[in-house]
Amino acid sequence: MYVPKESQPKQGGGGGKARDGEKGGKRKIVAQNKKARHDYAIIDTFEAGLVLMGTEVKSLREGRTSLTDGFVQIDGGEAWLHNAHIPEYHQGSWTNHSARRKRKLLLHREEIDKLESKAQETGHTIVPLALYFRDGRAKAEIALARGKKEYDKRQTLREKQDRRESDRAIAAAKRKQRAQAQ
Repeated sequence: MYVPKESQPKQGGGGGKARDGEKGGKRKIVAQNKKARHDYAIIDTFEAGLVLMGTEVKSLREGRTSLTDGFVQIDGGEAWLHNAHIPEYHQGSWTNHSARRKRKLLLHREEIDKLESKAQETGHTIVPLALYFRDGRAKAEIALARGKKEYDKRQTLREKQDRRESDRAIAAAKRKQRAQAQ
C-alpha cells in the first residue's frame, strides 16, 4: 500500500518540541552530580556532546551512571571527561567498554578556549553536572566552577533550610485559612 511521504512518520523518534527557545527537544536526564552543586559555586554552564561506544550508550539508557568523582580536563585543545562511571553493559561481550575510561567532549573551539583560560585561574575547575539524552544523542552539562569554602557550604545549607521552613509555614497558614473559610 502506498502512503504519501507527508503522512509517513519521521524516523529517529525526534518529536520533542524545543522549550524556552532552546535548540532541540526535551531532556531525558540519566545522571546528575548533586555533590558538584554543593561543593562548587557554578559560574557558567555548557552543553557538550559525548563520544561514546555502543555499549556505553546502552548502559546509559539503563540509567546506572555516576558523576560524583568526575571532572573535565582540557588536553591538547580537546576537552576530556575523566572518572565518570558508566558501568559495563551486562549483555555486552568482548566489545564492552572500560567503566572509568576518559571520554571526549564535543565543544566549539571558542568554548574550549574560554574554558581552558578560565580553568587555569586559581580555584577554578570544570565539573560535569548532568548526563542526559536530547533527541537521541548523549549530552553532558558541564560547568566552570569555583570551589566553595566550608563556611560557604554551611551558609548555603542554612539558606536552603530557612527557605524550606518558610515555605512550610506559608503552606500551614494557607491550610489553616482554607479550613476556617469552610
